[in-house]
Amino acid sequence: MTTLKSKLKEDLTTAMKARDELTSSTLRLTLTAITKEEVSGTSARELSDDEVLKVIAKEAKKRREAAEAFAQGGRTEQAERERAEGQLLDAYLPKQLTDDALDAIVTQAVAEARAAGAEGPRAMGAVMKIVSPKVAGLAEGGRVAATVKKVLAG
Repeated sequence: MTTLKSKLKEDLTTAMKARDELTSSTLRLTLTAITKEEVSGTSARELSDDEVLKVIAKEAKKRREAAEAFAQGGRTEQAERERAEGQLLDAYLPKQLTDDALDAIVTQAVAEARAAGAEGPRAMGAVMKIVSPKVAGLAEGGRVAATVKKVLAG
């Protein structure tokens, strides 16, 4: 078992003993998503810590999107719960890059892509190929794409 998955299970046990309903239900759902990912495909397999992080990131993103939808629908109590679940999951994820750090990485990648001859609309793809491995797990894809567009626009 990976260290991150075992940490989630330990935290679930602790939350259940403390009768912390929010934490225990959030961790149960996350562990279920991890198990579902492990058994999907042609054969069951053990996920690596990086793959477990991706599942946790996906679950946290779901919570943020659900919170926005509930807030727009006027269901503030449910939106607050989704936000709390998202924050709980964010604690297991690596620290996100600041806007300044992301801008610096993207600016450097744009310079590299332009030096390689990428101009116009094709530059977006070339820059994303350079930036994506550097910021994997440290910034959301939509945020990265928006920053790349902003830097390319000037």
